Amino acid sequence: MNDIETARKNLVGHTLSLCKDGCVITSVERGVYPMINLLRTGHDVSGYSAADKVVGKAAAILFVQGGIAEVYADVISEGGLALLKAHGIPVGYGKLVEKIMNCDGTDVCPMEKLVENENDIHTGAIKITDKVIEMRMKNRS
Repeated sequence: MNDIETARKNLVGHTLSLCKDGCVITSVERGVYPMINLLRTGHDVSGYSAADKVVGKAAAILFVQGGIAEVYADVISEGGLALLKAHGIPVGYGKLVEKIMNCDGTDVCPMEKLVENENDIHTGAIKITDKVIEMRMKNRS
């Protein structure tokens, strides 16, 4: 079984699964937080294959920033798919959607909106990280 197959297998019961040479990292956290947490703590995920439940452009930016080698998404947005392909990252997916919607389905996901017109990976990753920190602080108060 190769890395992407292992990542996909380990996605069951998780929101994110990364695999490289038999090393598996999983998370049950929602949204882009698992990747932000890995990147902020200095975890080297370069060369890992990633399987994720939902990949929008924000998640794709973080995958590129982290050096992810290959991605599978149960659901992927057109923007996420285009970005990954533009960076030469092989992508497989279950369902392609125009945009990722928020949790209650009433609007576009805030992260998707945040980076909709962002094409610089580094700047996009900073915007995403800052927004997640802001949202988490707001939820604590």
